[in-house]
Amino acid sequence: MSAAAAACKRGFVNLYSTHHRHISQLGQSTGKRAFLVDTLALVRRLEAQGIPSKQAEAITEALRDSLENVADSFVSKSEMHKSEMVQDSDLSKFKSEVQSSQEHHFSMLQHETEKLRSDIQKMSSELRYEIRAQFDEISAQLKEGKHETAKLSHTLIAQLEAAKYDVIKYCIGTVVSVSAVGLAIVRMLM
Repeated sequence: MSAAAAACKRGFVNLYSTHHRHISQLGQSTGKRAFLVDTLALVRRLEAQGIPSKQAEAITEALRDSLENVADSFVSKSEMHKSEMVQDSDLSKFKSEVQSSQEHHFSMLQHETEKLRSDIQKMSSELRYEIRAQFDEISAQLKEGKHETAKLSHTLIAQLEAAKYDVIKYCIGTVVSVSAVGLAIVRMLM
């Protein structure tokens, strides 16, 4: 290991020791973290450790650039908190939208269910009406059939009664005629 590298290592160790000035951290108003380095004091400490002035300045510049890169890659607590608040807000907004959507769909389903129930009741009433109408029509036809059957039956009975009286009349006429002929024959023979 070269003397310059050893001196550089001692300079970094002394840089981070507790009795020397530290790299300070300051949150800027933009929310970005910045690491402030007292570059002049760092260069002087490195030179005091035996590192040439140009190398001390280069090391200090490299350290400052590294700290800036680190600062750019990290997020401050305030930015993280802000991001969490935005995410919480977005999540609560999403939950609200989902709940609103569910309530809307539930309301639509209830409306459709009521509409279907109403349609079913309407169809049921129409079917009852049609069945009642068919029943009444069949009952009327049966009554008409019974009436016609009764009428036909009375007509047949009347015709049979008339035929019976005609048969009786002809029978009596025949008996009287046969009796008259028989009496006439008996009288002639006597």
